Amino acid sequence: MVSTIERIRRLLRANRSAEAAALAERLAASTSDPEECAQALVLRLSALINLGRTVDCASAVEEVFAALKKWYDPGLAGRAHAIAAIVAHSRGSLDQCVTHLVHSARSLASVSPPNPDTALGWHNLALSYSYIGFHGHALGAIERAREVGAEVGLPEEDLATPRVRLRLAVALDHTGDTDGCLRVLRDVYNELWRYVETNTLARLRPSIQGNFGYAAARLAALGEPIDVDARRMLRHVGDSARSRDLRHLGDVCLTIADGRPIEALVRLGQLEVSPDSLGPAEPPRLRALAHLRANDPAAAYREDRHAFRLASAHTDKLRDLFVDGVAAWLDHADLRRTVAQYHGQALTDPLTGLANRRHLEHYVTTMSQRGQSAILGVVDLDKFKAINTAHGHLAGDAVLQRIAAILARVIRRGDFVARYGGDEFVLVLPETQLAEAYEIARRVATAIRAEDWESIVPGTPVGVTIGWSETNGADTVASAFTNADVAMLRAKQTPWAS
Repeated sequence: MVSTIERIRRLLRANRSAEAAALAERLAASTSDPEECAQALVLRLSALINLGRTVDCASAVEEVFAALKKWYDPGLAGRAHAIAAIVAHSRGSLDQCVTHLVHSARSLASVSPPNPDTALGWHNLALSYSYIGFHGHALGAIERAREVGAEVGLPEEDLATPRVRLRLAVALDHTGDTDGCLRVLRDVYNELWRYVETNTLARLRPSIQGNFGYAAARLAALGEPIDVDARRMLRHVGDSARSRDLRHLGDVCLTIADGRPIEALVRLGQLEVSPDSLGPAEPPRLRALAHLRANDPAAAYREDRHAFRLASAHTDKLRDLFVDGVAAWLDHADLRRTVAQYHGQALTDPLTGLANRRHLEHYVTTMSQRGQSAILGVVDLDKFKAINTAHGHLAGDAVLQRIAAILARVIRRGDFVARYGGDEFVLVLPETQLAEAYEIARRVATAIRAEDWESIVPGTPVGVTIGWSETNGADTVASAFTNADVAMLRAKQTPWAS
């Protein structure tokens, strides 16, 4: 039986975003499972973005991150941050937008081992970069999505990404680099043709087909021949605002290519297109192409200048938003210093970015209330005092940060890692046997040995000792930690060889 979450995903893949949003909202309101609730709210936010319901998105973002505090998964958090970046950008907050993008990339990079959702998360991040205009970062993220997808055996068509390159192509064209635009569009068209030749085009989601269709139509509008039915691909792209814009603008492109420029100009005069779909410069650029086909170079020049000004204004807006964001950051410096005095109330360790002791206590208490068992491990750095003595506290902090990154990378999905204090970290492995915990320890040790510690603390070895304790679902953090700490001290005296 198909789960409700999978039904929502299928609706989104079919570009039936309105149905997906409604179903996700009902599920989030009715479920008692925090994981299911978080997943539903992230999918609902994605649907709202597709529908262009920006008024609802701000509160939806807050609901998503409130749910992720109750059930945290780095892959899901990565996808949530990628979508939240678009919301922040639409509200004119570039500093928040970039913060979400960075959190998204870091969360996705921390997932180990990767899984299909990780690949889709990188795909979402690429789309967010592209939407905002960071095309170079978008191409890097989509390459990462393909690498992870190949590693986990995800079908190639699930990560087809014409939208990222399509937005890059039209951005190049809007600023006068038509040759660059043509190179990118030809690359997209060649990928489309491979799907046509292998009769696998129907496997692609409607939105992907629509983007391929627009790329082909745009290529035709620039005077290149195409051998695909672009109109058919554009016809059923879905119910999102962007899909409708793509369909209408694609029809204009094909009308220009068919030699009916006056009809294309009339259609453009009747359209109301969101500037977020393909950039505000796309309609005037298409008007310029229509005027050129109608042998009116003066009118084409005027429209091209208009398109260039709009494209430049977008870049200027990004710069202005960045400057305003830095100014706001400086204005709130005093407030941040005040908040820092109460940092003990926060849930994140400021040095490593991991959960802190308070977060750990909340997490284990919640497990105890559920009667859930776990393995708790105390991770202690070996001879850490010698590192600080020989190289200074800044080098010691760098070692702690690197160890934290290794632990976050090595643990499995669903495990929990926190900095307890000083050079001690804690791992919580829910519903796990000791044999599995020892395997995690071996993975940690292997990862630490593989690090280039000589570049940070030359001549000083870096290692950790881990002590494990089983919890029965009723233990407190203090009792579980004490048992694991005793095991860790015993292990330091008699190192285990596994």
